[in-house]
Amino acid sequence: MNVTNVTEASEAAFEAAQQRFRIAAQEETEDFHTVFQSALGAVNETNDLHNQANSEVIRFALGESENTHDLLIAQNKANMALQYTVAVKDKLIEGYREIMQMQI
Repeated sequence: MNVTNVTEASEAAFEAAQQRFRIAAQEETEDFHTVFQSALGAVNETNDLHNQANSEVIRFALGESENTHDLLIAQNKANMALQYTVAVKDKLIEGYREIMQMQI
C-alpha cells in the first residue's frame, strides 16, 4: 500500500491553512476581526473534514466502499486539521494570557 499520497494530502491541507493565516496576518487592514474570522474558517473546515471522515467510516462499515485508501486519507486529513486547529487555539490562548499579564 502506497501511503505517500496520504502524507502529501495532509501536507497540502496544512500548507493551505498556513497560507490562509499568512494572508490574513499580512493584510494592511490587520485587525482582530480578520484574524478571528480566519480562525473560525479553519474551525469550520476542520469540522467539515471530520464529518467527511465519519461518513467514510460509515460507508466502509456498511460495505458501500471497500477502498481503505480513501478512508485513511479522510481520517488523516481530519486528524491533521484538528492538530493544526488545536495548535492555533493554544497560540491564541498563550497570546491572550501574555496580554492579560501586562502591566499598564
